[in-house]
Amino acid sequence: MNVSVKEIALRTIRLEAQSVSGLASYINESFEKAVYVIARCKGRIVMSGVGKSGVIAQKIVATLNSTGSPSIFMHAADAIHGDLGIVLEDDIVVVLSKSGNSPEIKVLVPLIKNFGNILIGIVGNMDSFLATHADIVLNTTVEQEACPNNLAPTTSTTAQLVMGDAIAVALMELKGFGSNDFAKFHPGGTLGKKLYMHVEDLYSLNEKPKVLPNQSLKEVIIEMTKKRLGATAVVDEQNNLIGIITDGDLRRMLEQNSDIEKKQAKDIMTTTPKTITADALAVEALDLMRKKEITQLIVVEKGKYSGFIHLHDLIKEGLI
Repeated sequence: MNVSVKEIALRTIRLEAQSVSGLASYINESFEKAVYVIARCKGRIVMSGVGKSGVIAQKIVATLNSTGSPSIFMHAADAIHGDLGIVLEDDIVVVLSKSGNSPEIKVLVPLIKNFGNILIGIVGNMDSFLATHADIVLNTTVEQEACPNNLAPTTSTTAQLVMGDAIAVALMELKGFGSNDFAKFHPGGTLGKKLYMHVEDLYSLNEKPKVLPNQSLKEVIIEMTKKRLGATAVVDEQNNLIGIITDGDLRRMLEQNSDIEKKQAKDIMTTTPKTITADALAVEALDLMRKKEITQLIVVEKGKYSGFIHLHDLIKEGLI
């Protein structure tokens, strides 16, 4: 082999990148029309295709569903053998094809047209059967495949995928689809936890160490050791937060003072502890800990001390 594996990979990446950048010239009035038509759709988006285009269609369906645009996949070959019943009156049908002339596509397109559904074609051949019969055509033509024989779908399927992503993101912004909406469709895994898990979901089972400002150093150490969080809140008689003492504060105090018998909590506490509210997202607590380079935050509600959330709580939930 005269060409190195590295050179082959770089050539492939270069061609794929060119196919994506070339799509910019195809984002035109037809693209805008397609997005607005889909946004107004009262039914679902039925994506269809055969071969590799069918695989890309399935991925676009997954993206659309997870971003608030109900979609379903219908294989073009199966459609003409009974699965056409998937298509309902208010649905929009989107067909993906590189050539636009596949036998299955030529049979499917007239059937969709007879149903009266809007047909959008995502096609790489603007002179094809699909391009000339679709109500709206989105061009995904590429100059060549990354395959050395210019046959295996590579750059063409990449272009289809990116066009699908462009549609999905445009629909998200038109619909005002935000993080709260996203959380509804992604309740599982780390992504879901970042979107819906709050501080109150994590800290309530933790110990809640606290001392009064005039309590002795011995009492402070006993409270911190007993509750095992490496810190204690300092509160007044009404449970208002007035400070924090960490194990680091204790070490610094012991290093600097020989007379510790008369020391009280108020003498060694930090009066500006980092706090967070119970209704804040857990990921906000993580961001604050990282920013301040600390391992715990005091949870407060209406100025009252409620407890601690620790870095270990976030690690345990897989947020790190």
